[in-house]
Amino acid sequence: MWDRIKEKLEILADAAKYDVSCASSGSSRKNQDKGLGDTGMGICHAYTEDGRCVSLLKILLTNHCIFDCAYCVSRKSNDVKRAAFTVQEVVDLTINFYRRNYIEGLFLSSGIFKNADYTMERLVLIAKKLRTEHHFHGYIHLKAIPGASDELMQEAATYADRLSVNVEMPTEQSLHLLAPDKNRADMLKPMQYLKEGIIQNREEKKQFTKTPLFAPAGQSTQMVIGATPESDLEILYMSNYFYRQMNLKRVYYSGYVPISNDNRLPAIGTPVPTIRENRLYQADWLMRFYGFEMNELVSLDQPHLDMDIDPKLSWALNNLHFFPIDINRADRVLILRVPGIGVQSADKICQARRYNKLTWDHLKKIGISVSRARYFVVCNDRQDEYKSLTPIQIRQQIVNRAHSKYAANFSPQLNLF
Repeated sequence: MWDRIKEKLEILADAAKYDVSCASSGSSRKNQDKGLGDTGMGICHAYTEDGRCVSLLKILLTNHCIFDCAYCVSRKSNDVKRAAFTVQEVVDLTINFYRRNYIEGLFLSSGIFKNADYTMERLVLIAKKLRTEHHFHGYIHLKAIPGASDELMQEAATYADRLSVNVEMPTEQSLHLLAPDKNRADMLKPMQYLKEGIIQNREEKKQFTKTPLFAPAGQSTQMVIGATPESDLEILYMSNYFYRQMNLKRVYYSGYVPISNDNRLPAIGTPVPTIRENRLYQADWLMRFYGFEMNELVSLDQPHLDMDIDPKLSWALNNLHFFPIDINRADRVLILRVPGIGVQSADKICQARRYNKLTWDHLKKIGISVSRARYFVVCNDRQDEYKSLTPIQIRQQIVNRAHSKYAANFSPQLNLF
């Protein structure tokens, strides 16, 4: 029996790798009844804020699917080995893996078999069994199936920490081209329902302390990039819409991996450069945490992000009239726009300068990237020695330094802020 389960696990875990939207941050589910697991703040599929690696069981319930989306490895016309877990098999796998300390939570998605409600009902049943029968308090992320009923969405949000509805393509035109059986309205409807439910739940908590949880880690979505010719402007426009109108926690960008010779798609052997994903995530981070507006990062004149330098540095070089700033006097909003200074460092600067005039030695101890920030900052012990440099010269010096330091071992997760 284990051999059969293992074979399914190999097939469905491999099929799940194309879904990148499995971070688990922001949940507040607590273990109060001596059950299994505990979901803490900051959990994600890679590393928590304190550097702890967190593992999730990331699988599909099935890779059978009634749809034939050109970009999807599980589409019905693709000649791949098919498999499907039963509800109880997923429950048993999750509990057994947790007891062996292999995982701390579950990320569960699925192909669509029969219809949306049939599929969503089984996803919900798995989460319900884990919560009610096994008292599992670890993290659960469920894929919300477009077209499923509001009743199932309500139940899913009760048992899961986070739900995600993948919009899949950046624009409706691309979705129609590559997945003609799907429509954007079916994807936006559950997003709107979850948004309203989360807001209502937040208001109820103010009045009733024992209000049941409702998707405490919020909702997210994923877009496939590079399968169609949308610009970074169009992609970030959609992300901005989801953050502002749907209150999403995260938008994930998944570079298309060529898997077929369909003439609607990029040819096999031409994957999306990892650096493009990285730049989109950096721009996304700037919009969410650094106070940048989308049109400050991309525009009709410059619809693509710079692949050589990160978007924060690009903005600074195009707006040198704001710099250099006096680190001991500048507003936090402007400090956040200095390349090499992150959110935590900006907060530390604002706290530390209340007690002493900050020097470059202080800034180094705080942890800012001095090699980047020195072009844009004046400190108490040194004046603006780079004032005579042009934006092109500053850019070239930073790019040359970055290339010499990281070229041998470039990581797409490199923090360039």
